[in-house]
Amino acid sequence: MHKNVWILTIAQALMMSLNSLNVFVGGLVGTKLAPSEKLATIPVASIVVGTALSTVPVTMIMKRIGRKKTFLLISVYSIIVSILAGYAIMMESFYLFSFCTFLLGLTSACLMQFRFAAMESVNEDQIPKAASYVLLGGIAAAFMGPEVAVLGKDLFTSEFMGSYLLLGGLFLLSLFVLLTYENTVFKTNESDLPQRTLKEISSQGVFWVAVLGATVGYAVMTFIMTATPVSMHLMDGHSLSDTKWVIQSHIVAMFLPSIFTGWLIKKFGIIRMMIIGLFIYLFCIATAYSGHFLHHYWVSLVLLGLGWNFLFVGGTALLPQSYTPSERFKVQGMNELIIFATQAVASLSSGWIVFTLGWENLLMMTLPVILIQFITIWLWQAKKRKVAA
Repeated sequence: MHKNVWILTIAQALMMSLNSLNVFVGGLVGTKLAPSEKLATIPVASIVVGTALSTVPVTMIMKRIGRKKTFLLISVYSIIVSILAGYAIMMESFYLFSFCTFLLGLTSACLMQFRFAAMESVNEDQIPKAASYVLLGGIAAAFMGPEVAVLGKDLFTSEFMGSYLLLGGLFLLSLFVLLTYENTVFKTNESDLPQRTLKEISSQGVFWVAVLGATVGYAVMTFIMTATPVSMHLMDGHSLSDTKWVIQSHIVAMFLPSIFTGWLIKKFGIIRMMIIGLFIYLFCIATAYSGHFLHHYWVSLVLLGLGWNFLFVGGTALLPQSYTPSERFKVQGMNELIIFATQAVASLSSGWIVFTLGWENLLMMTLPVILIQFITIWLWQAKKRKVAA
């Protein structure tokens, strides 16, 4: 495996701590600072909105100045915004803090490009493995983010101010790691290759199966995960320690399967793995619906992470079948925009829905979304069989 894959995996571990830290802490800081409890998850949702709005600009910047320079610039930017977030907590400014998490969406959008950078660094037969290996960095991030949050919680008078300052330290470490990354050199000049329009590219069934696989995976996962700390800690009275354990277990379940997901895709095929991921989501919802005890939350969130992995890695590995190297940036940008715009809606609505309609109704609302992906896969496979016949 190319050294870029391992460099990106380490950088992913350091920088993705942002997501696990913000999921764990964002709602708690929001509850303390927000003018209304229904706005408590806005800092968690803001980063998703920022990610959605940053996906296309990030890919365009990379196309212009290259992946390495973009990665380094975003690392420096992330350090500055983390310090500003700590300052917002000290000033007890809910809106400034939410704005900072929104700005960190640009960091998250950059992180999403790591898997594509890894895939471009290897041979075609290694693409699923490269995508999976980079996601392994999320295992370390699952523990690092919440632990940094707890470690920094009481460093200063303002609770959790130190958490975001320590997060800035992780971004500094990632900056040094990414200095060793090498841009991929393509044999053919991209400007010499013909490019189709997005309308032509999106007319392919494989494009929508890939995009919706990752989109459904992210939307359902975010919708449930964002509401979990609120439902567990604030509504059901589970301890902060138990809530942290459930979130950490969930994030580990998101990334640990990446050790063998690439092998499973090679053995069983991308589509079968995505279908299995959808069925795992159904088991997750059934488990979460059945009760409010710790084990209900823990098992359902672990299943949620596993289902996300199969859908997201599957969609990522399938997407290159829809574009040529010269088209990669605009297709990747469109893919990320659809994923994170949908995720933003899921994240923004999650807190309001769990407070207003309750945990069970929130779970039931994910079923139509899962059904959409089942139908999309079935239609594409039916069309392929018809063409083959």
